[in-house]
Amino acid sequence: MILKSYEAENNPNFYIESKNALFYGENLGLKNEFKTEIRKKNNKCSFLNFSQEEIINNENLLINEISNASLFSENKIIFIENSTDKILKILEKINLELYTDHRIILFSEVLDKKSKLRNYFEKSNNLFTIACYKDNELSIKNLIIKSLKGYSGITTEVINLLIKNSNLDRVIIKNELSKIITFFSDKIIKTDDLEKLINIETNQDFNLLKDTVLKGSKTSTNKLLSNTIFEIEKMPLYINILNQRINKLLELSIFTKKEPITNAINKIRPPIFWKDKTDFLAQAKIWNENKLREAQKKTYELETKIKTDNFVNKNILLKKLLLDICALANS
Repeated sequence: MILKSYEAENNPNFYIESKNALFYGENLGLKNEFKTEIRKKNNKCSFLNFSQEEIINNENLLINEISNASLFSENKIIFIENSTDKILKILEKINLELYTDHRIILFSEVLDKKSKLRNYFEKSNNLFTIACYKDNELSIKNLIIKSLKGYSGITTEVINLLIKNSNLDRVIIKNELSKIITFFSDKIIKTDDLEKLINIETNQDFNLLKDTVLKGSKTSTNKLLSNTIFEIEKMPLYINILNQRINKLLELSIFTKKEPITNAINKIRPPIFWKDKTDFLAQAKIWNENKLREAQKKTYELETKIKTDNFVNKNILLKKLLLDICALANS
């Protein structure tokens, strides 16, 4: 059964439904919000968290957990991370479609339409499947307005500032909103204080590096990289800033197949800021669709790696990605 993410978010009963579910997609922030709300609304349940690898390596693990009643709570809710088609045989073995004793909730990265796991959930009347796609400008705007309801000083300028600074990433915007709620305890938002609070300067520094990399300037890229110290907790932000520009360039490359670049650039939504247009047009002359697809693949691979492997040197991997993309610009 397919359920839209906004339908689930706006339905309080969804979180306490007995149906098993699959959340898939690239929106890590949204998936984490669902996890948090499920935990809040089911505080009498016990929660278990497994990776797909743990369950595949020991098939009896899941079977034993759902067979043994908990001594401390009425029900169990089991989260299974990084789920793919590989786990489907085990789900079919326990007949998940009809299983109701405890709740089993799977979380996956992007699953295409051919995914057997996705089809298994979508075609069932007893299972939920919720796609967690990337946020857009409107969804981030609504999140800001909802979170800051009752605050004064929420102008269009403030909202646009938060949207731009978040790069349409829910994890980043939720972190920024948390800081705002803590800092502006009187519920009066002042723009000057807000700009200092959300680290605009740090983002602008990386934007300069990002533009240099995408213009293929090897000398300037090496110089900037040698003088840059990346903050580990901001790795998702750096990748998203880079991805946003790659996606914009890809969108432009598709539009320019039918019309001149000067007309095509005005069709991009959200629009390119006027001060970014010079760099954007310079990059557009270097990149084509094939190279942009390759760059997308590289950023996705790094994003997946830093989310799933806590022991990698993220600083080195990000620098390597930037050098690879700079080289790709010149290929």
